[in-house]
This record gives sequence, C-alpha cells and structure tokens, in this order.
Amino acid sequence: MRELTYWCELAWLPPGRAVAGVLVAVRDTVITRIDTGVPSPPPGAVRLAGLTLPGLANAHSHAFHRALRGVTQRERGTFWTWRERMYAVAGTLDPDSYLALARATFAEMALAGITCVGEFHYLHHAPDGRPYDDPNVMGHALIQAAREAGLRIALLDACYLTGGAGVPLSGVQLRFGDGDAGRWAARVEELAARHRGERDVEIGVAVHSVRAVPADQIPVVADVSRRHAVPLHAHVSEQRAENTACEEAYGMSPVRLLETCGALGPRTTAVHATHLSEADIALLAGSGTRVCMCPTTERDLADGIGPARTLFDAGSPITLGSDSHAVVDLFEEARAVELNERLASERRGHWPAAELLHAATAAGHDSLGFPGAGVLVPGAWADLVSVRLDSARTAGADPGHLAETVVFAATAADVHSVVSGGRHVVSDGRHVLGDVGALLAEAIATTRQESAP
Repeated sequence: MRELTYWCELAWLPPGRAVAGVLVAVRDTVITRIDTGVPSPPPGAVRLAGLTLPGLANAHSHAFHRALRGVTQRERGTFWTWRERMYAVAGTLDPDSYLALARATFAEMALAGITCVGEFHYLHHAPDGRPYDDPNVMGHALIQAAREAGLRIALLDACYLTGGAGVPLSGVQLRFGDGDAGRWAARVEELAARHRGERDVEIGVAVHSVRAVPADQIPVVADVSRRHAVPLHAHVSEQRAENTACEEAYGMSPVRLLETCGALGPRTTAVHATHLSEADIALLAGSGTRVCMCPTTERDLADGIGPARTLFDAGSPITLGSDSHAVVDLFEEARAVELNERLASERRGHWPAAELLHAATAAGHDSLGFPGAGVLVPGAWADLVSVRLDSARTAGADPGHLAETVVFAATAADVHSVVSGGRHVVSDGRHVLGDVGALLAEAIATTRQESAP
C-alpha cells in the first residue's frame, strides 16, 4: 500500500502540546512518520485545518440505547424506571435490526471523532432466551457494524445471569443470559476463536454487575480475562440501591466483592463507580483498576457525581464513555468531568485540559486492549481527528490555550475530518456511509414499530 500524507495546520503531539505545521505519513493502518516545522502542505498531502488530535476512544457504549434518546425525558423517576423503557427496546432487536441500529450509532460516533468503541454487549440470544443457530450472531453484527462505520471495536461480552441476588431472569432479561458462567465462557471462547488475529477487533469480557452475576460465578469471568489477557469491564456502584443490595446479600460493597473474586486489576475497568467509600477507592486504585466515567448518562439518569479526581489522584486511570448515548460527544464527556467536580465542590480547576484529552484518547484505547492508539507518534494507529477552530464555538481561540478551547468549548459538530486506522471515514463533516441522520431515523423507527402494541 502506498504511503499517504496529511498536513496538519496544528497537531496535538506528545507530551501534550499543539504544534504548527505537522506532516503525518500513513501506510495501511499505521503512522510511519511525523515531521514538524512543515510550513505548508507539500504536493499530494491532504490538508487538515484546525487542531488535529489522536482518535478518541468511547470506552463504554450500549449501541441499542441510542433508540431511547429523547423519548424518556417526560418521566419522573430514577434509573430503575428508565430501565423498563430500555428493556422494551431490547426486546425488539434481531440480528438484522441490531446491525442497522449499531452501524448508524457507530457512524454517529465516527462523526464525533471516535475511532474505537468499547461495546458492552449483553443482547446475546433471541427475545425468548433461546440461542440463535449461531449463538454469537448478535456479537458478529456489532463487529460488522463497527467495521462498516469505520471504528475498531472491543466487544466486551457481558456475563448476565440473574435479575438480582437470588432472582432469576425473566421477560426480556432471558435473552441476556447463558444459564451459568461456564456456558457463558464457552460461548465467548467460540466468539474469540472466530475473530482471532483480526487487528481491529478485541474480544473482551464483562461482569454486567454484581446484581447480575452471583459471587460464585464472577471468578469464571475473571479467569477468562487472565488466561487470554483481555479487558474485563463491569458496572460498579452506579446507584446507591445497588450498593445496599450487595451489602445485604454479601455483607460487602460491590468493589470489595469484585476484589474478593479476583476481578480487579490493571486489565479491569470499573464503569461509573459513582457511590464509593474511601475503602472502595483504595481497593480500585491499589489494584490499578481503571474507572470509566460516563457523565452525560450519569446526569441523565440522575445517578450522581462520582469521585473522579480522588480516584485519579489515588492511582486509578480515568477513561470516558457515552454509555446510553443521551449525547455522543466525547468533548462534552471530558468537560463534564471537570464541571461536575465544580458543582460538587464549589471550586474550579480540578482537571487540566491535557489530562482530560488523555482520558479521551490514550487512556481509553489502553482500557479497550489497543495500547498502540490514542497518540500521534510513528508506529501508532493512524487515527487523525481534526477539529475546527473557526466555528461559532471555537473562533478566536488563543494559540496558547487550544486544548482548553477544544475540551471546554468545542462539540462533536466541530469535528470535520476523521482518519480511523488509515481510512478516511469523515471528510468535511460527512461520513462515507452518507446521511447518518437518515440511517439513525430508519433504524430507530424499526424498533418503535416492533414495540408498538
């Protein structure tokens, strides 16, 4: 494959600075060369205006939740009332409709500068719980959707066995479960074997939550992660009720239970980690466990504000996710981490913009099993995300404060060009698949027709 070159008006280079006149050479999926001090685009180079960042990593996604945007906002309730609406959508999807919805959702992510997604996957079987002829057909649909949209994917296959401590699955939950962790593991092994050697796919694992995986089954999930050296993600302490139920069932917090079951460590990401004790924070940080903050979902579902800065300072790397896709905008997720801290503390200035960019890029890719991504250096994945500095939101940016402008003022709409793994998937704000809004509308309409009485 011939070498392609991109000339960046400004590029975000290590250790964290905006550099003018940067030429990036790409061959296949990898950056081969970076030259600085190039005053103008050389012949044949693609010009990238504004500030070019490494690819963003969406470390926590439920693609099918995109169908819920806007339709749950009239309710007065909590996460638990919202969950019933989510279950209704989950009951409508088959492999074909899931492919269409995920492809459109992932294309929306690409438009927002996301080049890698961690898809937390638990829609495994048919709505009545019976496995499809291919028990991993829904997972294959997600992988195909990511490829067509131009994203790498960490498919985080979730073990989901109970509806609460001692509560069997019922209704649409039946499609989430495999019966026990041994059968879950056998299915995941088959999925991983099918995609072994594919560089753009990582088959990781997940404990859906301590509500959904009994304590004696969690070690099985942790063992798969260890034996295959793959990421392990888990929803942790998203709501206070979850903590209370865990204490009643096991006499300990969700974090302590995961630690006791051998499920914490550098490959593990605790998602949300909103309601933690000091002891929980010490266990997460001491084990090197990452924490994925999803601020737009956590505020949308009225979950609360997690102790992100305290966790980071204690030793837990922070990543970002759009989770339920109330919005798909990693800049909004990044600034919300800081702005939430301001609301909770009544004080400004907790997170430098460069640290938030790291959370949105390199830290996120690391957590998904793609350590050679999220940074503009030779040998890294060829992900180039260019953000306009002349929009109504970003115009007048101070050259010495470009990271602050992007994190605290830009939106996903300011992304005008995305090269993902060497493939130019977004040009002039348009995705190679065409009208992403139309794709989303069509896919979401199908879920509503299926759920209508």
